[in-house]
Order: sequence, then structure tokens, then C-alpha cells
Amino acid sequence: MKRELVIHFSFLVAFFIFIALFRQYFEFRYLLFLFGGLVGTFLPDVDHLIYVYASRPHELTSQRVNFMLAKREWLPILNLLYMTRSERKQLVFHSAFFQIIFTILAFLVLTSSGSLFGRGLVLAFSLHLLVDQIVDLTEVDSLDNWFNQSPLVASLSKQKATLYWLANLIIILIFGFLL
Repeated sequence: MKRELVIHFSFLVAFFIFIALFRQYFEFRYLLFLFGGLVGTFLPDVDHLIYVYASRPHELTSQRVNFMLAKREWLPILNLLYMTRSERKQLVFHSAFFQIIFTILAFLVLTSSGSLFGRGLVLAFSLHLLVDQIVDLTEVDSLDNWFNQSPLVASLSKQKATLYWLANLIIILIFGFLL
């Protein structure tokens, strides 16, 4: 779990420093951008709680989380969710369909809203999903979990999954630096 936190925060800090330097976000009011980024980094992980409490409360991991929650064991819950993350195949936020819809909504937020908090939130949320894809590509060697709910694509080859990831990277870079 510590490794994943370090990975996500390393990418967040590096990406936001580059954006701040590029866009010259040096005034105090730009802390809202950073705060939005911190919130946006944690929001995709709410997906695992939705899975445990709403989507699949009958599964063993969900029942174990509920048992630990009754005993108020917060850190063991986080460790269990981290260790069993590859078992959850039908996550709402961690799917290609959601990512496409979120990219459209992020574009709308970035182009029509002047909110620095909103800009940081959608950029960090998108970055978190991108980092999760990197982890899946390196550990599982596929993005099949991202496409298992898709009626059009059941599985992607490693090359197509990498191209999908690169397309998402380009979109995030455009959103972060040009919009």
C-alpha cells in the first residue's frame, strides 16, 4: 500500500510542479489548484469502497472489510483493499467506458470553468487512472480489467493496451499544459 501511495504522489507532485512552472502558478491563490489535485488523487480509490458496499457486498473481501470496519481496524482495511485490488474486476471508475466519459467531462471543466480547484481535481483524477493503468500494464501485463464491461472490446493485446495508455497520456498532457 505504501508503494502505491508513493507512486501516485510522486506522479502528482512531478506533474503539478511541471504545470505550475509552465503556467507560472506562483501566487498564493494557486494553492487551490494543488488542493484540488490532492482531492482528485484520492477520489478514484472511492471506487473500491463502492465495490465493497454497493456493487458486491456478498463477496469474501467485502465481508472481511465489513468485519474489520466493525472492529474499527482502518489500516488493515486499507491493506486488504490494496492486496486484493486485482480481484475487483467490475469497478466503476477503473473502466475504459468511465474513462472516456470522464475525459469528456474533464474537457468541459477545463475549458468552461475558471475554477482552479476543479482544474486540479480533474487533472489529478485522470492522472490517478493513468497511473493505475501503468501499474496494471507492468504487474498484470494487460488492461483487460479496464475493458471487461465493454461490449465492443473484451480483451486487448499488450501493444493495443500500450497504445490506449499512450493516448490517455497525450490527452492528460494536453489538458494539463495547453488548456
